[in-house]
Amino acid sequence: MLWVAAVSAFGQDGPRVLFIGNSYTNVNDLPQMVVQVAESMGETLSVESNTPGGCTFMQHCSNQSMSLIRQGGWSVVVLQEQSQYPSFPQGQVEQEVFPYAARLVDSVYAHSPCAEPMFYMTWGHQNGDPQNAQYFPVLGTYEGMDSMLALRYVQMAHDNDASLCPVGRVWRYIPDNYSDIGLYASDGSHPTVAGTYAAACAFYVMIFHRNPEDISYNPGLADNVAQKVRSAVREVVYERLEQWRRARPQATVEIGERTGLTVTLRAHTHLADSLWWDFGDGFAATQDSVVSHTYAAAGSYDVRLVAGRHCMADTATLQVSVEDTGLSIYEPSSREITIAPNPASDRFSVSTGSPDATVRLYDSRGRQLQSGRGSHVLVDVSLLPPGVYVLRVGDAVRKVVKR
Repeated sequence: MLWVAAVSAFGQDGPRVLFIGNSYTNVNDLPQMVVQVAESMGETLSVESNTPGGCTFMQHCSNQSMSLIRQGGWSVVVLQEQSQYPSFPQGQVEQEVFPYAARLVDSVYAHSPCAEPMFYMTWGHQNGDPQNAQYFPVLGTYEGMDSMLALRYVQMAHDNDASLCPVGRVWRYIPDNYSDIGLYASDGSHPTVAGTYAAACAFYVMIFHRNPEDISYNPGLADNVAQKVRSAVREVVYERLEQWRRARPQATVEIGERTGLTVTLRAHTHLADSLWWDFGDGFAATQDSVVSHTYAAAGSYDVRLVAGRHCMADTATLQVSVEDTGLSIYEPSSREITIAPNPASDRFSVSTGSPDATVRLYDSRGRQLQSGRGSHVLVDVSLLPPGVYVLRVGDAVRKVVKR
């Protein structure tokens, strides 16, 4: 299944990353800085961007951003809203931000099913947003505005099945621990080179899942400043990576009923939208969370369940031991059972020796195809593909070949 292979590979040329945002992404050329950070770690990636000044998610839904998304083939699509909008009152955000965030993510998944949508959590303005604080007082300080932005970005990532690059959390960590690092430009809003470097290192970690302290690229900062920025990113992003990445499917398997050579298996999954079973004997099945499989012989088999979602997968394994109870698929039981003709082209009859006998026909994946009752049962296989099928008469198991 192709989505399984896609889980651990971006492709030979590395990931293709699309940045959608505005001046917060454009200043100091954040996309290119991410490329340089990656190259210093021996990684490659290609980037494209659409970052008009002050652009909102609403505007991105009707500009070049949608055309870029529809090109498809993206590994990661970064989504950055205008710096103030997500901090506004809940009702306004629900009308002016959330629907357009959802529209962008839906388009990403529609045109790049294996892509990772990633929201770019920005930061509060250095002195808050005094102009809008008169309507929403929490915006009057950096802490209040930053907290609202963080809250809304977390909600957007959760609601839209997306990852979150917590640049705003890195910016909040740095002044609390390294007060000598200036993150704001003179306007108290846009990033300095150090601020963009913090964002670039954070995006590198989110894309490649590697320790940022090993990054050697420095965009001209003092060495101790660059090292402190990388340490902050390690603490906030790398050490809590699972907190920021989109949720993954989870799977476990348990054994249900056993009847002779037939075993029922149950999948317990979380956030999975596709299932694939490997029964360990050369046969497989898809989709069903409860499956019954009939083995050809007694023995131990390694069962594997792959639960998938957005080209991510979780694999659960279980060893199934099938005991030989004396009902071999190749040998008749003590019952007087005859099957004729066998092999069969269109139909075969089963003589069971008992008017109360139940006859069931299964395919190689353990799925019941037909059933009947009586001392003589006619089974129609004309519409079935050629192959080996399992016939169960009561507790007895026999092999039937369709030509």
